[in-house]
Amino acid sequence: MFTGIIEELGTIRDIKISGNSGIISIAADKVIQGTQIGDSIAVNGVCLTVTRLNSDGFTADVMPETMKRTSLSIVGRGDKVNLERAMAADGRFGGHIVSGHIDGTGTIRGFRNDGNAVWVTIAAEYDILKLIVEKGSIAIDGISLTVAAVTDTFFKVSVIPHTAGETTLLTKHVGDPVNLETDIIGKYVAKLMGVAAPDVSGTGAGRGGLTMDMLAHIM
Repeated sequence: MFTGIIEELGTIRDIKISGNSGIISIAADKVIQGTQIGDSIAVNGVCLTVTRLNSDGFTADVMPETMKRTSLSIVGRGDKVNLERAMAADGRFGGHIVSGHIDGTGTIRGFRNDGNAVWVTIAAEYDILKLIVEKGSIAIDGISLTVAAVTDTFFKVSVIPHTAGETTLLTKHVGDPVNLETDIIGKYVAKLMGVAAPDVSGTGAGRGGLTMDMLAHIM
């Protein structure tokens, strides 16, 4: 589990793609302190397992599903990435619950200065947007942010100077993809209510959902 509080910016040292999977090597300092092979590090919000460590970085495998769902498929040597180690049991919970399991990608639609902050507008598919709520939490490339506004086609966040300086978000350009992870609590609530359960059979079976009869039976 992560919190969305970025610890440092790493640099892609090498990435080798074979088919839909690959190996990624990242130069880093802070996140390798106390880290062991098998530990998890979030790279632009993607939970990856450390397979090799050295004095100035680490290597991880990237699965086909990861390449399909995230923007790691387009990163290259020299690119900066947001890094966060998995949260220690006695750590401070500074952001929100982040699993490192990306729901999909969004696209930067625009930036707008507002005093010392910058508004960022991100377009996304409705299946992602329906799980985003105003004043709720969203992880963008692993960064824990508060949703300022949301519609059926996009959402907005406001980025303060500290976040801008410690992450890659404001180095992006209009049209660039970003990894999105919606709030995990919202996903479970939506599943329970039947909102997010697809009817893959076309028969209406297996959708589930909370009903008044179920509540009455529980009570």
